[in-house]
Amino acid sequence: MAEIKNTSKTFTLASGDKIPAIGLGTWQSPKNETAKAVKHAISVGYRYIDTAFAYGNESEVGEGVKASGVPREQLWITTKLDNPWHKRVAEGIDASLKNLDMEYVDLYLMHWPSSTRPDDLKKHYDDWNFIDTWREMQKLVGTGKVRNIGVSNFGITNLEKLLNDPSCKIKPVVNQIELHPNNPSPKLVAYCKEKGIHCTGYSCLGSTNSPLYKDETLLSIAKAKGKTPQQVLLLWGIQQGWDVIPKSVTPARIESNFDIDGWELTEEEIAKLNSLPDRFKVCGDSWLPVKVFFGDDE
Repeated sequence: MAEIKNTSKTFTLASGDKIPAIGLGTWQSPKNETAKAVKHAISVGYRYIDTAFAYGNESEVGEGVKASGVPREQLWITTKLDNPWHKRVAEGIDASLKNLDMEYVDLYLMHWPSSTRPDDLKKHYDDWNFIDTWREMQKLVGTGKVRNIGVSNFGITNLEKLLNDPSCKIKPVVNQIELHPNNPSPKLVAYCKEKGIHCTGYSCLGSTNSPLYKDETLLSIAKAKGKTPQQVLLLWGIQQGWDVIPKSVTPARIESNFDIDGWELTEEEIAKLNSLPDRFKVCGDSWLPVKVFFGDDE
């Protein structure tokens, strides 16, 4: 049997572009550590970096990419439109590209389905919503600034609204959502698959205070495999068809998260992880001016 190469695996999007199965996440990566983390990740084989305007570290991601010496066209870069920029999509992509010091991104996502007023982050525009934002994002296709457009944090309710609107001519190719065994969202994942929308799993390792790391099922699978719980969680996602973007700025962890070749989980192990009873969400919507999660993901 040929060796299993999870690190070089890709998923083909509806556009025909291939997104790598594993990338480096940078949410909550401190500015002063981001460039180093990105450079290190690329040096050990990562070819996909995920960032966002809202993270405040796009410039550092750009620095890390440049310092890596790997040609830009060999990398996949995702960034995201911030909520207060929904009425300024063309300016939003230009601001991100300037920060990144790049001519284009491979994937530009609407970070949240919330068109937040820049003058008051607790308020939503009265005359604008994510459907209007998507209408503007579609105009970026063909400009050379974005290779693909997609969404993030969209549940079935909001995807239905978007996809059924007559102004939606280009379907999002990706929906980036929180995915781990304590927030498995099977209904949402199945819905996206049916619609030809690929999923990216963020917070794929849960988080530091997640009950996941006390979970006996996960710990026993990791022990039996001689792997870390984190490595098991990454394969749980990749083997079910979505790409994963574990965040770390620690060189040893960046390497360990990428050490996923040559083995896989059995169907039984995946089924066990799929039936964990705990539910835990790293990212809620209480900080937004509108509700975006409606419990329709499972």
